[in-house]
Amino acid sequence: MSARRRYWLMKSEPDTFSIDDLERVRTEPWNGVRNYQARNFMRDGMQVGDGVLFYHSNTDVPGIVGTATVASKAYPDETQFDPKSDYYDAKSSREEPRWFLVDVAFERKFKRTITLDELKQHAGKLGEDFALIRRGNRLSVLPVTAAQWKYLLSLE
Repeated sequence: MSARRRYWLMKSEPDTFSIDDLERVRTEPWNGVRNYQARNFMRDGMQVGDGVLFYHSNTDVPGIVGTATVASKAYPDETQFDPKSDYYDAKSSREEPRWFLVDVAFERKFKRTITLDELKQHAGKLGEDFALIRRGNRLSVLPVTAAQWKYLLSLE
C-alpha cells in the first residue's frame, strides 16, 4: 500500500530561482531553507511524487506560477557545510546535519500567474487553514490540502 499523495506550496524569489529556471534544469535541490518548521515539512512530510505549487515571492506580482513534483526523499543540504555559502551553518555537522532539502522536478508553467491578490479574494473557498494568506505567515514551504490543490488549479 502506498502513502497518500500530499501537496505543498514552495516559495522562491524569481531573481534567485524562477519557474523558468526549474523548467530549464528540470530538477533542482531546494536548498537554503533555514526555518525549522519549513525544514520539518521537507524532512518529515514530503515524499517522492508529492505535488508542489511553485510560488514567486518578493516580486512585483507575487503568485503561483506553476507546478512541480517532489523528486527525492529529504537529504542533508550541502550548503550548510560550505563556509563560502550564504547558507553556511557553523553549528551543523555531517554527523548531525541541521538542514535538509528535497529535489524538486518541473511539471508545468501556468499560462498566467495566480496572484496573491486573487488568492486573497478566494480565501473563503480556500479555508482558514490555507496558510499562504494567513497574516504573518512567511514560511517558504507550506502544506496544501488536496481540496485546496484542486481548487487552486481550477483558477488557472
